[in-house]
Amino acid sequence: MGKHVVVGSGQVGRHVAVKLLARGHEVVVVTRSGSGPEGAVKVAADVADRARLTELCAGADVLYNCVNPQYHRWLTDWPPMAASFLAAAEASGAVYAMLGNLYPYGPVSVPMTEDLPLASPDPKFRVRTTMWNDALAAHEAGRIRVTEVRGSDYFGPGATDQGYLGDRFLSPLKAGKTIPLVWPADVPHSWTYLPDVADALITAGGDERAWGRPWHVPTAEPLTLRQVGERMAALLGRPAPRMTAMPWPLIRVAGLFSPMIGELKHTRYQFTAPFVLDSSAFQRTFGVAPTPIDEALKATLDG
Repeated sequence: MGKHVVVGSGQVGRHVAVKLLARGHEVVVVTRSGSGPEGAVKVAADVADRARLTELCAGADVLYNCVNPQYHRWLTDWPPMAASFLAAAEASGAVYAMLGNLYPYGPVSVPMTEDLPLASPDPKFRVRTTMWNDALAAHEAGRIRVTEVRGSDYFGPGATDQGYLGDRFLSPLKAGKTIPLVWPADVPHSWTYLPDVADALITAGGDERAWGRPWHVPTAEPLTLRQVGERMAALLGRPAPRMTAMPWPLIRVAGLFSPMIGELKHTRYQFTAPFVLDSSAFQRTFGVAPTPIDEALKATLDG
């Protein structure tokens, strides 16, 4: 079995570590606090410390970047961490498996495929574009081996409360109360199941066919927030839930007092028009499919 270094133990990193441990691998989980699942070697470290991360990656087969700074800190936090990851991957020879996202594409009017240009003009999202371009350039120069896995908005067991299908959606749904929404209820949107994200990241890190390009996580057909609520309610044996969307001007005012809410203006385009992920390339290449949606929704309710 190999050595795998998972940096970050949030909603994706923890799933990755648990799955790797179940396969019998040596797993080192690196976080600022030293947290991580039972069975892993848990290390407290500053990810931006190149020397320390390089030391931890000695002898590793794969280095997973599952870190996700708060959105309002991307411009300051990502560059030094990205440089540290590249240095550690190059020094150790570990495959660098990056957890990416769809923000660099910017607003699009077609289903998103991996060959779309990273055209977002948003400075925060350009940071992610730079990270991928720098890593790809190092790969093409023969200095590292890299791949990036990108998914849409996450849901599933272990999802953060800040997610759109997290506790603020699930609690009122389970209680039979009206679900407050930040976005319109009837716009098609792709939702990516957390265990599928972890599986895709592990597959990409361990299969040389994945290296040197990005991939989209196997993701089910898009659903509106209303459709998600209706299907979850049906799984609970309850009638369709009521939903109400907060007016955008009110959200903008709330953003003046909350950095997290203030960041919603950067992603609003993803929820006011169809936002659809095409994951057929990964599914075709690696012979996998997304978890059936009702199975995923039930696990989310149970989790």
